[in-house]
Amino acid sequence: MFVISITYTKSASEIDALLTAHKQFLNEQYADGVFLMSGRKVPRSGGIIIADATDRAEVEAIIETDPFYIGGVAEYEITEFVPSMTAEALSVFRHISDRN
Repeated sequence: MFVISITYTKSASEIDALLTAHKQFLNEQYADGVFLMSGRKVPRSGGIIIADATDRAEVEAIIETDPFYIGGVAEYEITEFVPSMTAEALSVFRHISDRN
């Protein structure tokens, strides 16, 4: 499981110019079952994505297709983690060794 923290590096107008394409990118990743949750930071300085990917290389390859990345308007920080505790509604995401 991965947390992707996006930080804008350009003006709001430059971000907004790519927002529709970025949302399409998000929709594609949701359809592929990789992205589980996403949203903007408050204040609006970037966003957060929770992803269930095979490995870091997969996440990096996906990020490289994000219009924000291609347009050079954001920086990305990737943090891998193993969910060992969750709310019951999210129990499917607990680490496999913790399911027994």
